[in-house]
Amino acid sequence: MSAYEYDLVIVGGGIVGATLASALKNSGLKIAIIEAQPFDLAASRRQAYALSILSGRILTGIGVWEKIAPFIGKFSNIRLSDAHHPSIVPFATDELGTDYLGYVGEHHIILKALQDFIQHCDNISWICPAEVNQVTYKDKSAVISLSVDGLKQQLKTKLVIGADGAKSKIRQWANITTRGWKYWQSCIAFTIKHQAPQNNTAFERFWPSGPMGILPLPDNRCQIVWTNPHAKAKALQEMDRQGFLDKLNEYTRGVLGEIELVSDRYLFPVQLMQSDRYVKSRLALVGDAAHCCHPVGGQGLNLGIRDAAALAQVLTEAHQQGKDIGTLEVLQKYETWRKTENLAILGFTDLLDRLFSNNWLPVVVVRRLGLWMMRNIPPLKRFSLQLMTGLLGKTPQLAQ
Repeated sequence: MSAYEYDLVIVGGGIVGATLASALKNSGLKIAIIEAQPFDLAASRRQAYALSILSGRILTGIGVWEKIAPFIGKFSNIRLSDAHHPSIVPFATDELGTDYLGYVGEHHIILKALQDFIQHCDNISWICPAEVNQVTYKDKSAVISLSVDGLKQQLKTKLVIGADGAKSKIRQWANITTRGWKYWQSCIAFTIKHQAPQNNTAFERFWPSGPMGILPLPDNRCQIVWTNPHAKAKALQEMDRQGFLDKLNEYTRGVLGEIELVSDRYLFPVQLMQSDRYVKSRLALVGDAAHCCHPVGGQGLNLGIRDAAALAQVLTEAHQQGKDIGTLEVLQKYETWRKTENLAILGFTDLLDRLFSNNWLPVVVVRRLGLWMMRNIPPLKRFSLQLMTGLLGKTPQLAQ
């Protein structure tokens, strides 16, 4: 314990934690990742995520995108609509001059590629499966007590990274408070196979009960995230398969042709959360440990990937300048960069959900006017598209 065993220890080996470690591959920092689950189990989650253009560029800058891109969905069009109203707001690649407007990646594809990449990074070690029991912060170090195969161990590090999700123990042990609320809604996430002739469009249809996102996956599949009030969402999850497909056809209005359910229906409640601070001396939070948002617009994972890229940049620059990476002086640069940008997205997703999950006539008039303006005023349309694709705000060097 007389010397630092690691420069930083990342608690949580999910996509955001693994992205941060990968982004630090050439930093000169010695890194450990502590993950509670074995490799294969951690990567086995049956879930898919929207990936923004910026996230794709960050993963390209890291050097892992070429292992991910062949196995994920890509969309060149986005179509926004409001319930049964006939007006649609279309977005296309020529409005940004990009090849695609976004991607859809399955959890196991993304995390497995990051795990394999890290295996070839000499400065990064995995400690898994392992459970963190306590973190003790001191002036110039932090000591992590953990259990590995039933044996107690301790690690000494300059910096602890909390990447352990929305219920982060690292955040709670550090007495970092959060603000936010639980929504009146839950989401049902599932995968279908369809017979539509094309599979290059992402749909976001707003219903009074909540938004429905339809995201294309390879092999004529789509990931659907369908938001409803808790009781209705639970009833849809428990409905018999054919009844559920009939209801889904009613809500998708047949745009996908004949459909088949090819996964279980997963139910999760929705919340908005922002930590009062992202950093303390010897500690930084990233991803869901720092913030959570409504899934409308598919922003959640993308915020975490941007956190990882920003923090990696701040830490690398500080280390190259000979600074102590665990000091508040260094870490507050990351917090200043990301906290305000994340808050803007959290507010945007909250406004969308409240504005569209509503049948009050004045609100309906306002939102349909907003959609008309987005469709017919090019600068507003471009701004909205840049916001959705991650191209507003400060761009990490990895993505440039």
